[in-house]
Amino acid sequence: MKKNLIAGLLLFTGVVFAQNIEPKYEIVGKMVKATYYYDNGQVKQEGYYKDGKLHGKWVAFNEDGSKQSIGEYADGMKTGKWFFWNNTSLAEVDYTKSKITDVKKWSKDALVHRN
Repeated sequence: MKKNLIAGLLLFTGVVFAQNIEPKYEIVGKMVKATYYYDNGQVKQEGYYKDGKLHGKWVAFNEDGSKQSIGEYADGMKTGKWFFWNNTSLAEVDYTKSKITDVKKWSKDALVHRN
């Protein structure tokens, strides 16, 4: 019985003290800048809303703070070049009105030479 009580208290304490970081919103010109967080306090996503729609530059991060993706929205639709990183590659994805028009991938092991 004591073990159940202790386990219950530990579970309750973990739930009560679990971090729940609220998003941060700030007005920038005619847009709203939104910042979303992981429970560990790291930034998860950051970008803008205009008239209630995703608009402008958006950046997403992994929980360790490394960049996951970056791209632009225009009136709620993905547009232009987006970049997506993972442990092994970088993908460049071209969007027009949220539809993929081209994809290029680079391996992390690929060498880039400059003249």
